[in-house]
Amino acid sequence: MKADSSKEEVHPCFLRFVTDVKQGKYSGSSEITSKTLDLLKQLIADGEFSNAQGMMDTIRAHGRYLHKALPLHASVGNMARRVLKIVREEYAAGSKIIKNKSEEIDPQESLHKIITSVESGEDYSSHVPDLKSGVLEHISEFEMELETSIDNIAQQAQEHIHSNEIILTLGMSHVVESFLRKAAAHRKFDVIVVDCGPIGKGQQLAVSLAKSKINTTIIGDRAIVGIMSRVNKVIIGTHTVMANGGLRALRSCHAVALAAKHCSVPVFVLAPLYKLTPQYLCSYDQDGFNSYIAPDGVLDFSDHPTLSQIKRYCPVFDYVPPELITLFISNTGGHAPSYVYRLLSELYHPDDYEI
Repeated sequence: MKADSSKEEVHPCFLRFVTDVKQGKYSGSSEITSKTLDLLKQLIADGEFSNAQGMMDTIRAHGRYLHKALPLHASVGNMARRVLKIVREEYAAGSKIIKNKSEEIDPQESLHKIITSVESGEDYSSHVPDLKSGVLEHISEFEMELETSIDNIAQQAQEHIHSNEIILTLGMSHVVESFLRKAAAHRKFDVIVVDCGPIGKGQQLAVSLAKSKINTTIIGDRAIVGIMSRVNKVIIGTHTVMANGGLRALRSCHAVALAAKHCSVPVFVLAPLYKLTPQYLCSYDQDGFNSYIAPDGVLDFSDHPTLSQIKRYCPVFDYVPPELITLFISNTGGHAPSYVYRLLSELYHPDDYEI
């Protein structure tokens, strides 16, 4: 399959998936990520590949289609990059086994030589036995990592939340909800939830936390600055972590981060590793970064002649620069924003940053 694969060459299940996401059948980032990985796994299982290069070309073509069709869901492209990295690793492991069988290995070979070996010169055209089965097994292990990522983040709650603290969060985030519930099993603290209406569903999070016996207060977006001086920590989720450590997060996150910076309140971001993307915010005007919804939830519709002259915008996301973030908490531990580049190099191959 060519790199510029047309829509007709895309597997039908990918076409259905894009339609389902646009119609709202899949909404949460975790659900979309898991489904994307399932589709890529099915694509590999059903395909006939003579070598790793053909497998990678097919994965890249479908990853590019998903990236273009769902530009706001960075995790679909991330899954394609992650699977490409898995194929590269399995190919390298299989090639090494073949090489070891064909020549005697020097036991004194230095670790430095192994680490600095040039992988970019590999053409991936050689035949490696059982490559497909190795890749599918590796993907199954990665699926287990995805399924436990939120639980692994929640297990770190006691390290970051202490008794009698006041925690501020905003909107509805399942990872934040799990994190706070886990901490509440051992600590007593208060939570302030910014409603972030009309799309943030902060009331839904507040009700859920209250049912877990957590003392919860819900406030409007306008009260963020006034309440911040009483807050000990800000703990939020995010939609995407950009390559420079910045966030594509729910609307009002930037206001929260700015208020926290002014009051010297630390901002912790809960982000599973699949949300890390090698993309940058190149321009605040780029269409691929944001989307807009009807503003009727913010400003009531009216036939008043004055309001008819007003342009009303209701963006879904905010960009939060990395200098406003104190710590990222992922399923592998806590990381400073400046460390994101290192995590990206471990998750994806540099040649796959551009799908």
